Amino acid sequence: MRFAVIGAGAVGGVVAGHLARGGAEVALVARGAHADAIAANGLRIETPAETFVVHPPLGLPVWRAGDVVLLAVKTQDVASALHDVPVDVPVVCLTNGIAAERIAAQRFAEVWGAMVVLPASHLVPGVVQSFGSPVPGAIHVGRYPQGTGAQQIVDALCAAGFAALSRDDVMREKRGKLLVNLANVIEMLCGPEARHSAIAAQARAEGIACFAAAGLSYANDLPHVALAGARPGGSMWQSLARGKSLEVDYLNGEIVALGRTHGVATPINTALLRLAAEAVRPGAMSVAELERAVEPSGSMPM
Repeated sequence: MRFAVIGAGAVGGVVAGHLARGGAEVALVARGAHADAIAANGLRIETPAETFVVHPPLGLPVWRAGDVVLLAVKTQDVASALHDVPVDVPVVCLTNGIAAERIAAQRFAEVWGAMVVLPASHLVPGVVQSFGSPVPGAIHVGRYPQGTGAQQIVDALCAAGFAALSRDDVMREKRGKLLVNLANVIEMLCGPEARHSAIAAQARAEGIACFAAAGLSYANDLPHVALAGARPGGSMWQSLARGKSLEVDYLNGEIVALGRTHGVATPINTALLRLAAEAVRPGAMSVAELERAVEPSGSMPM
């Protein structure tokens, strides 16, 4: 089995790095200055225990039987990232939110969801940082929309050091992770401590109400990955810091869309979408300022 890891950011870089160091055959797709740095000096993975460098071939491979795509781009980039992949290649979505699998399934016959808890960062070209210890992350894989059969993929991830499991309803876990990710934009706007604010709780409550109205279950028992050190900020914080597009439309926007479909008010998540569109740098607001900013949209009882 060869893995084509599309997206060499925090998640994709850490996964590709550990797979390659563990002896798995890996091809890596990166872009821009990051790709140039990897081509020149390899991909540098900094972990709590060690730093190592791998030199995977860059670019999409010449496809052969047994290849698997590990897709680690933001959801807004899913369609373009998969454009040149043959439709008979299995695709595993190492993505936040619950839309990537749906997008991939429009073209690909074999789509797998992956619920990923992997604290990492990518801010410097050619370098990714992993903060999980003693394991770099937890990755649960299951067939989309439901089913198992990914044991060979799971075994390879386990051999690379991840806490990987096969799940028969992985989208339930991804919906649970989406509820956690609703606070990503709040962290981006106000800093890590704001993930535990009343606004974050209200955003989550709206998400739960939308899942209930849609008849969708979600997991509360997501895996915990212990941290060694503190990363500078989550994935959305990093995107804004690097001047990249934000995934907010597929996180908070997913809840807003469900609310409109099923008649559930989502004033907090709607306001967060607006504030994300206006954001120019991470950590620019206080929690008090955020509370005042969402007030015109109305508040939701706790």
